[in-house]
Amino acid sequence: MAAVIPAVTRLSSRIIRILGCNPGPMTLQGTNTYLLGTGKNRILLDTGDKDIKDYQEHLTSVISSEKINIEHIVVTHWHHDHIGGVEDLYGTIAKSPKIWKHRRDPTDMPDSQLPNTIPLNWLTDGQELSVEGATVKVHHTPGHTTDHVVLTLQEENILFSGDCILGEGTAVFEDLYSYMKSLQRILDLKPAVIYPGHGNVVQDPIEKIEYYIEHRNKREKQILDTLEKNIDKQLNEMDLVKIIYTETPEHLWPAAAYNVNHHLTKLTKENKVKCVAVDGESRWQFVASKSNL
Repeated sequence: MAAVIPAVTRLSSRIIRILGCNPGPMTLQGTNTYLLGTGKNRILLDTGDKDIKDYQEHLTSVISSEKINIEHIVVTHWHHDHIGGVEDLYGTIAKSPKIWKHRRDPTDMPDSQLPNTIPLNWLTDGQELSVEGATVKVHHTPGHTTDHVVLTLQEENILFSGDCILGEGTAVFEDLYSYMKSLQRILDLKPAVIYPGHGNVVQDPIEKIEYYIEHRNKREKQILDTLEKNIDKQLNEMDLVKIIYTETPEHLWPAAAYNVNHHLTKLTKENKVKCVAVDGESRWQFVASKSNL
């Protein structure tokens, strides 16, 4: 069982973690948000869900006790459990912060449901934001979403991983190809520790990142092997989940099926499997490699 995450934790002289108080199957104990810096002005990384009173009270208490101001709010990606709290904080708990987020792909849904009265500033890859005691560098890491970023704290070689890497379990993603490239980019950063968007601090970051890469490669092989063993059948995502994800709790099967779908999309592009329609439903079948003889 994962160690309980307190509502407020001082992780170092320049980092305070405030739990989003929005637990759930996909958010684990809740969304981790982080206050960064040592001076009066601080950076807040992510804001949790909208209308979470407990979170607002905890954040207000920290701001009051530390006698600080939120100068920047950086959102790692558009998902509601990271950007949702912006509307609650802007102009009240955070008086006049700059809100920062990376742009999404033009073909995606609108960036957010934030009111037009809350201006968004666009992050760029390699950009740095600084307050007293904390300088963070932005690294665009698409895959979980097209706008996802991770940030490195230059003073402590810490990586804030958002939803790219979690404190427990593995992450979901929109595009497997991009996600694998992003994992490799994070590995190349060689962080000393990872502070994730959900779950506890990752003290063995290199091992964790390598596990994520190996896990996805293993899942791909399992999917291919399962389809090859059932070469005369057409299977859908949930069929594959029930065969492969034997150690995964049933309530997480839909998320697993979502990931399997992205593996199948990648494998289809590589002509290793084919998609067939059966009674109006997409199913997949193994494609035997052609002999060179």
